[in-house]
Amino acid sequence: MTDSDTDAGNGSEGALLYAYAVARDADLPEEELPGVTGAAREPVRAVRQQGLVVLVGSVPAAEFDQAPLRERLEDLGWLERVARGHQRVVDAAAARACVLPLRLATVYRDERGLRRMLAAGRPELDAALDRLEGRAEWAVKVWTDPGPAAESGPRPKGPEGSGRDYLARRGAEHRAREEGRLRAEEAVARVHGALLTLAEEARLHPPRDARLSGRPGHNLLNAAYLVRRERTRAFRSAAGAFADLRDGLRVELSGPGRRTPSWHPGRRRDIRARPGPTRRAGRDVPAGRPRPAAGGRCGDRR
Repeated sequence: MTDSDTDAGNGSEGALLYAYAVARDADLPEEELPGVTGAAREPVRAVRQQGLVVLVGSVPAAEFDQAPLRERLEDLGWLERVARGHQRVVDAAAARACVLPLRLATVYRDERGLRRMLAAGRPELDAALDRLEGRAEWAVKVWTDPGPAAESGPRPKGPEGSGRDYLARRGAEHRAREEGRLRAEEAVARVHGALLTLAEEARLHPPRDARLSGRPGHNLLNAAYLVRRERTRAFRSAAGAFADLRDGLRVELSGPGRRTPSWHPGRRRDIRARPGPTRRAGRDVPAGRPRPAAGGRCGDRR
């Protein structure tokens, strides 16, 4: 969100600085990311402070200042465009260095606010970057498969036979749905539990909105796992073993180069937690505080 404690300074009038990711200064010596554009299709440059660097771009205040941003966050088309731009920058930076992505739509009035953020969060950011060396994040999603097993076809418009027969059919339908839900929950718990044994940390995200994902079915598990590189093969094998779940479910695995990670420096994770709802992120970033998107990326570097 906007760092409202600073006055508009650097940059053109009516523009804000969108902050994408933080890395070590020495790991990203370039002043720009050539050929990479951000959330507003703007060029991306580096701002350096005390051994750290943050990648930023100038975006229009008419879209990203506090009041318009609150409205825009309800526009799924706009949100998807911004998220894709954010992802482009993070992917390009992660191909060069170990990075900590900042939360979506983290904006500042000027470079003074950015530098204050880096100075205030230096110990936390350094510790997070140290912890991420030699590790990669893997994303795992479990979806319902809206095939013949998940969709029983159109229901009859009215009851057939006696009222007792109708109630019996409705009761059987309810029991079948409940049994299916319990089987799905048990399957998701098995997937999550098995992958936790191979991960150092895990993060459970809110289920993906089907309107944003563009995929059929419902998202039952949306998790990220921080895995040491030497355990990568075992982790991928474990995830692959669940690829053909029964009960109308499917498992998707995406590697370090395909999504924004989700670690939050300084916050401990209970990796034994069962899948469940989590708070939606990105709407409560206090001014001047570093708020990585809860994670980091070192998986692309060789």
